[in-house]
Amino acid sequence: MEKRQASSFYQHFDIKEKPIVDRYVGFFNRFLFQNEPILTDFLNPREEYIFKEIVGGYGQVYEYGGYDKAEKKRLFLCDWTTPYSVQDFEIVCLEIEYNQKWDTITHSQILGVLTNLGVEINTFGDIISDGEGKWQFFVKKELTNFFAEQITKIGRTKVKIKKIDSQHILQVKDDSQEKEAISVSMRLDTVVSAVTNLSRSQVKTALANNNIKLNWHDAVESHIIINIGDVLSIQHFGRIKILDIIATKKGKMKIIYKIWQSKKR
Repeated sequence: MEKRQASSFYQHFDIKEKPIVDRYVGFFNRFLFQNEPILTDFLNPREEYIFKEIVGGYGQVYEYGGYDKAEKKRLFLCDWTTPYSVQDFEIVCLEIEYNQKWDTITHSQILGVLTNLGVEINTFGDIISDGEGKWQFFVKKELTNFFAEQITKIGRTKVKIKKIDSQHILQVKDDSQEKEAISVSMRLDTVVSAVTNLSRSQVKTALANNNIKLNWHDAVESHIIINIGDVLSIQHFGRIKILDIIATKKGKMKIIYKIWQSKKR
């Protein structure tokens, strides 16, 4: 089999995803010609899709994010006969200890601390909570000590980071809701306006400020057409996933979507 060329995949993905395609094709060629399994960093669902499309049927791809229904996962690429276990993913769960009686911390505060440590965002996975003050997050095994040593405060709250075993991982509550909205078209700006009740000018400003992401990429062009399965992240509003699109008798579009609303501080 010939070495795969990244350029043969460019037409199938957004131009912004070219570096991702280049990297994953490199992984695939290493797997194919050096006969070694590949373990990725934590990937978001869009990155997972691209990776699997590049691999095709030439290998087995297992996925795990540290707990059931994880959004960000590490992928393990191997041949069809190689067995695997969750240990192969080299994921550690870290719990945040703090005085819950007097202090509170939020998802956005935790994410802010993690992204300001000087590490890539794909070195850690989901941040989860039981909804009652307990918080945990998942990291690459080799960075366990780094996160534990570097994180001593979140916001104004003093914290301690503790490694826990799989038996003590939190049960995550799905706080999403399924809703509907009517839009005159499936352009990105009209869809965002329909689900948020923002004016078109407000949406335009949000796009200009990079406050809207489409499939985990900054969205800057208002005329992009939104399709079933697309995920929109809107700062200060939440994240929505398009479940279905139905044309109405009046020529408009009924959008059925799932929303994870941003928590108010």
